[in-house]
Amino acid sequence: MSRVKRNRNMDFLINAIEEIKLKNQCSLSETDVTILNDAKAKLQMLKCKKGLTDKHLKQEVAEIVLLVLNFLTKSNSNAK
Repeated sequence: MSRVKRNRNMDFLINAIEEIKLKNQCSLSETDVTILNDAKAKLQMLKCKKGLTDKHLKQEVAEIVLLVLNFLTKSNSNAK
């Protein structure tokens, strides 16, 4: 994947995280906000890194996916 396309995808994810935070301001716990902020920060740092190998990129993205998954599963368990 080209660097431009990869950055565009990361921008989309960063914007999606911000939108989740804005739409759910009242119902998010401090832990939820921390998880989302961590995922966003990791994406922003990943965007700035140059010379990433595919293996390193996949590892970094896996960490971000785990953070978002943690948020989503926690949110679903609270809704029940």
